[in-house]
Amino acid sequence: MKNFAIKLVWFTTVYVFVFAILNQTDTDLRILLALHFIGVFLIPLMVYKVLTDNYNPTNTFKEWYEDHPMNTLEKDENEE
Repeated sequence: MKNFAIKLVWFTTVYVFVFAILNQTDTDLRILLALHFIGVFLIPLMVYKVLTDNYNPTNTFKEWYEDHPMNTLEKDENEE
């Protein structure tokens, strides 16, 4: 997912934050409606691209998780 899908997620996130900030200002209603109309299509597009992305991870469940390796998990269980 490090290709177009992740870039679309970042763009959509920034877009939603900018839209929320503009709603709190005295921005013209026509601009806000145009941005809202774009967002109505942008968010479902982002969801579709993430769900249909051809991402194949290199790790398996035997290797556990990168952020919490199995050897530290065993240490945590022994400490309890």
